[in-house]
Amino acid sequence: MNSGTLYIIATPLGNLEDITYRAVRILSEVAVIAAEDTRVTKKLLRHFDIQTPVKSHYKDKEVKQAMQFVEILLDGQDVGLVSDAGTPAISDPGQILVELCHQHDIRVVPVPGPSAVVALVSSSGLCKKGFSFIGFLPSKKSAKIKILRSFIQEERGFVFYDSPRRILQTLEVCRELLPVRKFCIGRELTKIYEEIHVGVPETLLEIYAKKDKVRGEIVVVVDGDDTNVLLLDDSSALLAVLKEQGYTMKDAVKKISKDLGLSKSDVYEDGLRVWHKK
Repeated sequence: MNSGTLYIIATPLGNLEDITYRAVRILSEVAVIAAEDTRVTKKLLRHFDIQTPVKSHYKDKEVKQAMQFVEILLDGQDVGLVSDAGTPAISDPGQILVELCHQHDIRVVPVPGPSAVVALVSSSGLCKKGFSFIGFLPSKKSAKIKILRSFIQEERGFVFYDSPRRILQTLEVCRELLPVRKFCIGRELTKIYEEIHVGVPETLLEIYAKKDKVRGEIVVVVDGDDTNVLLLDDSSALLAVLKEQGYTMKDAVKKISKDLGLSKSDVYEDGLRVWHKK
């Protein structure tokens, strides 16, 4: 008997109109749906009058449940994998199931659609040189700092998910490490209270600090470091760029001397000329 097919089905982030015709059809045709949260998925299925059975596939029991779905697939039945919202198996349960399917030569078919990462990057105006996706930032501050530091001199932008409970702490860390880098924060994308803000960490911190309580899913896009692409020995030119971006002379001198391996006193002299140029 031929094995069934695992369909990786993207579902709406919030606005149900974003689902594709193909996703509705396949959700109706598979034998069972593997869902991160059956309660969330059943609301979606009721809206589109889909009667397919739903079984849990969540993080705490992901390995055991993945093996159960593989047995269903090996029995010749099709399975649809969904997360609570967006594209499954990206910072959500599902990667283990997909891996097992490939190991057992079970066909895996993507049914593309909504993705929070792609949605925000495309509307941010940032990441002109491409981007890296981190997933969720660690909750521990020291681990968060370590990851963010690794992107300080990266020309490409990067994207991460964050918890509404931790976004203020994250922005405080970013204000220290990436003070003039452009950020785009998307909250509750495609939902009623959707908001998208672009600015430096200080500006965004002011916006979110005023809220009584931050709620909802959060995606953050951070632009790349465009000072490194110049690669000039002329520190004056680089200092002028940093001045335009809002650096203080002290911070600009420190960055240029470190990035280019130049004498801090020599760069300081260039800084005086740039900052006090008439």
